[in-house]
Amino acid sequence: MSRTFSGKEVVKALRRTGYVVDHQHGSHIFLHNLDLNISLVVPLHKELKKGTLHAILKRAGLTIEDLKELV
Repeated sequence: MSRTFSGKEVVKALRRTGYVVDHQHGSHIFLHNLDLNISLVVPLHKELKKGTLHAILKRAGLTIEDLKELV
């Protein structure tokens, strides 16, 4: 994985796949997909760490390639 993603970019991509912003607590955005009944938390950092990004994508059922296309 050569490219890094910000929290803002990840939220934007997730919103395109059907997630809606539920609420925000500090620098963390809580998203929810009503169809799949999945909740996610994305920190609004300039650069997400590799493990954090992979955990978010795994829970959302997306791959890095999917994320690159959505951003």
